[in-house]
Amino acid sequence: MSGASSSLRAAFSHCVQQVRSYDYHHYLCLLELPPNMRKAAFALRAFNVETARAMDVASDPRIGLMRLVWWQEAIDKIYANKLIEHPTAQALASVMSENKISKAWIRRSVEARINDAKREETDLPESIEELEKYAEDTMSTLLYMTLQAGGISSTAADHAASHVGKASGLLLLLKSLPYHASRNRLFSYIPAKVAAKHGLLVKEGGRTEIRLDSREGLCDAVFEMASVANSHLLKARELASSVPVEAHKVLLPALPAQVLLDTLSQVQFDVFDSRLARGILGIPPSWYQLKLKWYSWRGKY
Repeated sequence: MSGASSSLRAAFSHCVQQVRSYDYHHYLCLLELPPNMRKAAFALRAFNVETARAMDVASDPRIGLMRLVWWQEAIDKIYANKLIEHPTAQALASVMSENKISKAWIRRSVEARINDAKREETDLPESIEELEKYAEDTMSTLLYMTLQAGGISSTAADHAASHVGKASGLLLLLKSLPYHASRNRLFSYIPAKVAAKHGLLVKEGGRTEIRLDSREGLCDAVFEMASVANSHLLKARELASSVPVEAHKVLLPALPAQVLLDTLSQVQFDVFDSRLARGILGIPPSWYQLKLKWYSWRGKY
């Protein structure tokens, strides 16, 4: 085995391990993909892990932002056929050279992360629509690129992927609210309009903040946002009959989104309920894997 092929094999192995460690529910989804899509999907998801965690693992927000800018520049280098000494970047470069994947989608993803990282802690999104766009830019784009890697060109599949990505992104933002609160991010992923509607918005000293004096108000706000995610899942499934069969497994991330939505419903949309942290998205791992296998076997999403 040549040194180059050995290095590339190690790079893809690194991607698989990153996704398995930090995005396990999607790792299991990717295992259901056919081999011709799996390598690209793991490289793309590993890239998402890198950019999604950049701010969380940095000791200083400026360092996290620098890391995201590094990835933005890395994408340009990959498309310019320049070598980058980073396993995820090496795997991405291989995927981009073998598949016709739009540079616009992957740049859009990292640029959305950069714009989010530049926000002040008290700079709240104004509406749910802003978060829907962020979800599409970061999550739907992964599905668009996976479809491209599989050679699937379908307007219906793209529309379904848009809805699945938006639902996934919104629900994962809701699940992360306690984590962001623990880091004093003042619930920056609850839109101002939703927070005001449910009595969570407070203005003090020229600053607008979200306060959690009312757990009921928070649950109502989460319910409103989760309802938007649910509508996206319903719209994605309404398109199922017109989506090519080969695209259905790419859209399997609709299942973990549904599982998370169901768990939120069971805990009355209280994101602080410890049951959300159990197993995989609140259900036993064996039950999650069984549901995933059933959906995959039936060609559902």
